[in-house]
Amino acid sequence: MHVFVWLPLVIPAIAALAARPLAELLPPRTATWLLAASAVILAVASCGALGVLALAAAVHIPFVAAAAGMSVRSVNSSDPASLPLGVLAGALLAAATIAAVRAAWLRTTALVTAHQQNRQLASASQVTEATEAVVVQDDGVDAYTVPGWPSRIIVTSGMLAALTPAEREVLLAHERTHAGSRHHLFAAVARLAAAANPLLGPLATAIGYSVERWADERAAAAAGSRPLAARTIAKAALAATAAPAFRAHSAVVLAALPRPSTLRRAGPVPRRVAALLGPPPRLRLVPLVLTVALVAFAGLSALEAARDLHAMIELAQSAV
Repeated sequence: MHVFVWLPLVIPAIAALAARPLAELLPPRTATWLLAASAVILAVASCGALGVLALAAAVHIPFVAAAAGMSVRSVNSSDPASLPLGVLAGALLAAATIAAVRAAWLRTTALVTAHQQNRQLASASQVTEATEAVVVQDDGVDAYTVPGWPSRIIVTSGMLAALTPAEREVLLAHERTHAGSRHHLFAAVARLAAAANPLLGPLATAIGYSVERWADERAAAAAGSRPLAARTIAKAALAATAAPAFRAHSAVVLAALPRPSTLRRAGPVPRRVAALLGPPPRLRLVPLVLTVALVAFAGLSALEAARDLHAMIELAQSAV
């Protein structure tokens, strides 16, 4: 158990280093699914490893061993786990659980509030449930998708004024992808995993980038022009930086979006534009297979550590 129990705690650090390269190398849709699944598996595996360490140390306490019908001598001989290490693992597991529950509550609250504000906006704008996009009269330059049932695209009049008709179509195609592919759910899963294991924070950041690239590629395909899509993203980002902030923004609603205020965060924009000016991304099997193998190894290591602990407990019980 000693080797296997540590691997789920170490592999997330390796995954954090590989997250950004994977988001750049793989097709965006593939990268998003891969990173999201990896984040969930690694978060569960690392929490499981902490639980195994805590339980393995706890059974060394005489009254715990007696209550479970185990021989303390057999436990000590088969697994000399450190009690202080077990206490630390238990504290970390408790902190991870609290952080994950808090993140889930905040994310759920944000999604519910987004849905409510979506309905209020539709009512105030006198649009039907089937209306796809709502134009808000505001000098701010912004566009985003509010998750809900159904999702709705919000575009400011400032954004429309900054773009040509062809560029507006690219923008709408980009936001339609966010809405149709439920990108806010990928962001939610990533943030929950990062709350449970802070080492997975870079995976959540990479997912935020990959869902934007996913929408970029769909918009370029819909427009039939990658340079047009690249120009639209660059123009929108520059206009958003120069214009006043959109006053209708809600911090609660934006918490539910894949990348809050994406247009004002200029860091990833040059990378997105450069990707669109290059050839369409192609699937690379080597990084994909290596990532799947590494994540699977972390999950199997956690299961093997749990199996070893179970075998140790059975042995200690039979020795009584």
